[in-house]
Amino acid sequence: MIRIGINPITWSNDDMPALGGDTPLETCLREAKQAGYDGLEKGNKFPTEPDALRAALEPFELDFVSGWYSTALLQRDAAEEFRHAADHVRLLKGMGCRVLIACECSNTVHGTMDAPLSTRPVLPDAEWPRFAARLTAFAELLAAEGLTLAYHHHMGTVVQTEAEIDRLMRETGPAVHLLLDTGHATWGGADPAALARRHRERIAHVHGKDIRPEKRAQADREDWSFLRSVLNGVYTVPGDGHIDFASVFRALPGYEGWVVVEAEQDPAVANPLDYATLGHRNMVRFLGEAGLR
Repeated sequence: MIRIGINPITWSNDDMPALGGDTPLETCLREAKQAGYDGLEKGNKFPTEPDALRAALEPFELDFVSGWYSTALLQRDAAEEFRHAADHVRLLKGMGCRVLIACECSNTVHGTMDAPLSTRPVLPDAEWPRFAARLTAFAELLAAEGLTLAYHHHMGTVVQTEAEIDRLMRETGPAVHLLLDTGHATWGGADPAALARRHRERIAHVHGKDIRPEKRAQADREDWSFLRSVLNGVYTVPGDGHIDFASVFRALPGYEGWVVVEAEQDPAVANPLDYATLGHRNMVRFLGEAGLR
């Protein structure tokens, strides 16, 4: 079964807390429910204890999908990483989650306003085997706790391009799964439908975001940072850009799990409820066109 969730970044931005900083959590939850979603991923205003988080979500009949975890496996081994992740793992397990969203962030530039994407880190060939081995070992530790690691390729990080995504899948063991993010894949130069076809057996989570092509072209041409690009509207909800979502989902026959609308925008410019509603309506349509709903 496929369930449709949303990331609270639509209302309050994690990388730029001033965006939507004065929006109460209750507004986010109420509007997510009003827009038709089944659940949400974690945001910076969410309680971090299972009982408190459950109490916040239950009045709105919303489930907890999962939450982002920033790894630093280029700097520490899997055992140390697992110790750092202990509180996050406890929260996910306590909420009955199936996946942990992970992204290597020890040297990322995606959270730095004045760092152009051209300055993002590129992992030397000699460092890939150690990174892949550590990520695999970390994923195996999570699997023993009942959690599947879903790796989030992301602009501004060491896994951004199509070649890097393919290499990550090739060099890691089967405990490492992929979070397919349509917006990051497209902006990184990949065809998300082709990625889905190649890696569908290991895709454990999907983020649906769209791209405004004219904003992407400007960001690339003027070498903007990731955050500046977001502020200028490079991302939007599915169906409001140029990505062929039905083709992506047709490449995922039999997929079960969450499909999460995640579109970083300035909530002062892009009304959260309006865009959340549009994203849900379009996602239902795309999944239906692909025969998955």
